[in-house]
Amino acid sequence: MLDKRTIAGGWFLLGMVTVSLAKDPPAPAEGAIRVATYNVAMYRDRAGLLTEELRTGRSRQAERIAEVIQRVRPDLLLLCEIDYAAEKGPIKPLIASYLALPQAEGLRGIDYPSSFTAPVNTGDPSGLDLDFDGRTDGPNDAWGFGRYPGQYGMAVLSRYPIDHEATRSFRELLWSALPDARQPIDPKTGQPYYPDGLWRKLRLSSKSFWDVVVTTPYGRISLLCSHPTPPVFDGPEDRNGCRNADEIALVDHYVNRPTAEFLVDDQGLLGGLDASREFVILGDLNADPVDGDDRHGAIDALLTSERVARFEAPRSQGAVAAAERGIALNAQQKGDPSVDTADFGGDGVANMRVDYALPSRGLEVKATGVYWPKPGEPGAEAITASDHRMVWVDLVIKHDDPPSPQ
Repeated sequence: MLDKRTIAGGWFLLGMVTVSLAKDPPAPAEGAIRVATYNVAMYRDRAGLLTEELRTGRSRQAERIAEVIQRVRPDLLLLCEIDYAAEKGPIKPLIASYLALPQAEGLRGIDYPSSFTAPVNTGDPSGLDLDFDGRTDGPNDAWGFGRYPGQYGMAVLSRYPIDHEATRSFRELLWSALPDARQPIDPKTGQPYYPDGLWRKLRLSSKSFWDVVVTTPYGRISLLCSHPTPPVFDGPEDRNGCRNADEIALVDHYVNRPTAEFLVDDQGLLGGLDASREFVILGDLNADPVDGDDRHGAIDALLTSERVARFEAPRSQGAVAAAERGIALNAQQKGDPSVDTADFGGDGVANMRVDYALPSRGLEVKATGVYWPKPGEPGAEAITASDHRMVWVDLVIKHDDPPSPQ
């Protein structure tokens, strides 16, 4: 059995926070909203194939994904790795044909009347030879790795109205615009891996970075959504490790530098997040504070940011059980296995904590959890639809005066 170990990353328990280890989390406390992130691994080999599959109403993966969502029942949910399409995409059939229909005995359908999705860099052709293979049309030549535009996209589902006019996207922000950008270096030459002319054209986000503004019954809140590139699948120059760290650094800059002029969104609006706006950082950030190949300083800086709440990391008993089953892969891990959010054993990689729901200090954390039932428990089969687990947090928006009746 793996030992329990102290988690790095600056987490401290403040106040009474419930860490749910139950199979299905109880409903949020009165006045609280549940916010979650879930990498659903719903991508396919070609554009449009996922939508076609969902429209049949018989997608086994979608049924399992919907079951997980119905068991946790988040009010606000970021989905990572769900293909994007400008028209007739997968979101509507997912909601209508799967989420709206009970997927297991005792479950109820769930409706999300508001949603947001937008273009991503994955699979979007750059017209440049980014991997130096003499071609400009490969998946590595897209602005973000992908075989077709929209692969590995994102979507936000919400029970409350999304303010689309106030929502911002930073898909086109240049990597070189980030202060102190981690420009990859070729260790053989000591020179930048990308020639200067190419470096100045690269986009930072492998998918995108969004500030999705939601109007809840208790106040407005920003969902800061991203899915940085994995810090692997590269060479000794560590180009993906550098990019992963800087994609995470972008979130930190956006939260902590509201007047920064380099923060120019896709509509030309300057600056970061309003200092008075409460937020939740969401996404598969592909970075573990202790283990893995990421540059840990980036995720550590985000976890210890002055504007991010301090609370005990979400955890599950299922993650511990998974680590025990995969002892050969996980024996060298230094982090506490109970906070893992991804089961990478099928890919021959150790389990890690890579998915996050990080609220701002102005939000009161009432409960947290990672939805990861143990084998044989209800929901245990459903979670196999993805190699990631849903991470959720119950929050109360603090007020000097109680909110007006809705």
